[in-house]
Amino acid sequence: MASTVISSSSASTEALLSHRKASVTTLQSHERTFSSSLLGTRPGITRRAITTTTTTTTTRPVIRRGARHSGVRFSVCSALPSALLFDCDGVLVDTEKDGHRISFNDTFAERELGVTWDVDLYGELLKIGGGKERMTAYFNKTGWPEKAPKSEEERKEFIASLHKRKTELFMVLIEKKLLPLRPGVAKLIDQALGKGVNVAVCSTSNEKAVSAIVSCLLGPKRAEKIKIFAGDVVPRKKPDPAIYTLAASTLGVEPSRCVVVEDSAIGLAAAKAAGMKCIVTKSGYTADEDFLNADAVFDCIGDPPEERFDLAFCGSLLEKQYVS
Repeated sequence: MASTVISSSSASTEALLSHRKASVTTLQSHERTFSSSLLGTRPGITRRAITTTTTTTTTRPVIRRGARHSGVRFSVCSALPSALLFDCDGVLVDTEKDGHRISFNDTFAERELGVTWDVDLYGELLKIGGGKERMTAYFNKTGWPEKAPKSEEERKEFIASLHKRKTELFMVLIEKKLLPLRPGVAKLIDQALGKGVNVAVCSTSNEKAVSAIVSCLLGPKRAEKIKIFAGDVVPRKKPDPAIYTLAASTLGVEPSRCVVVEDSAIGLAAAKAAGMKCIVTKSGYTADEDFLNADAVFDCIGDPPEERFDLAFCGSLLEKQYVS
């Protein structure tokens, strides 16, 4: 048998080379078909070739920094992030217009302050991180209500009491489950927890309100595995990176191995200043904000069959080199 192989080595080599050439041609044809079906002409996506240790060449999508994606699912085999950090309002739940705003207005009405925040005004006020800070800035600009105290210290207590009542009213909405989770949130959290990835919620909102959202809408089993950083746990609110820096330090992970899911420009600024990757899922109030520095932008996380991205995509952001 061995002598037969040796005596026909020339013919065998020629046949092998011919077969290999045909295989490469077939692979390249399949590659072009697959790449075209995956990438099409969607904006913000380019291709790059990656040469492996073999002679086969494959392609994979590169997500352009700041590109916006809608209606397409991304799932890329990759390493896992050390932590997946979520903002709360606008990311877990679209709470602002029909949740927090309503609760603020109900509080103002109870106290007979003669103040109402309409939809457009509240959208502008959201550029200020934190409810107490938001009320203070508004009253400083428009004038304090007649029933408000005069001294600065008493006004701080006045604002704190308004915010406490607003939080109580907001929690009633959450406990009644009148505000649903955004699509894909539970799915992505389950993927992360199932793979042993740290999950945390990092928000400028009151800690009780955030805890109520996590517990009531995500359920107690998930809630006990999710760390919450919220409210006055840091002295400076977003866009300051303090809350994300605190989360990484407390969880014992490198900021560069964290992926943040945000919905606003101030949240994005906080995440990037902390040295983290950031995916933006636009919400009702933030659709037109500037997300140029985001690592990816989607309209939502999404559930199958309309899933936009998954945990593997989050991990892939830690490995990609971006094109401008």
